[in-house]
Amino acid sequence: MKSQLTTLCYIEKDGKYLMLHRTTKANDENHDKWIGVGGHFEFQESPEECLLREVKEETGLTLNGYSFRGIVTFVSDDHPAEYMHLYTSDDFSGNLTPCDEGELEWVQKEKICALNLWEGDRIFLDLLTKSVPFFSLKLVYKNGHLVSQKLSGGR
Repeated sequence: MKSQLTTLCYIEKDGKYLMLHRTTKANDENHDKWIGVGGHFEFQESPEECLLREVKEETGLTLNGYSFRGIVTFVSDDHPAEYMHLYTSDDFSGNLTPCDEGELEWVQKEKICALNLWEGDRIFLDLLTKSVPFFSLKLVYKNGHLVSQKLSGGR
């Protein structure tokens, strides 16, 4: 199995993150989960090109600036390894448009952990709110449940 390269971005405004409630795609491993926006690299794309394209496609917004916050490695018993490039941004323009993957909603940061999130997402969201410098986080899942985590860089 080949590894996957992806991006994920948490767009911030007024103490809120723009969250995507994944409800519409068939056979979606993220079905009914709340996540940031992003997706898979296309042929010969850089992480930044993927980030800008995915944010525009999923939200209608254009990122004017962003911060590369970390690399998250996902290992699972039933999927190839995924290397996710994690970004945040509070510098964007444009108008929010509907997303064909689910509903977009601005959610207060302190309320995000009450949403239906992946267990590992809670870990890197906590690192983002604590403004931990660039980090590498490895998350290992078995049967859809987080069984181990390893943080390097940052704290």
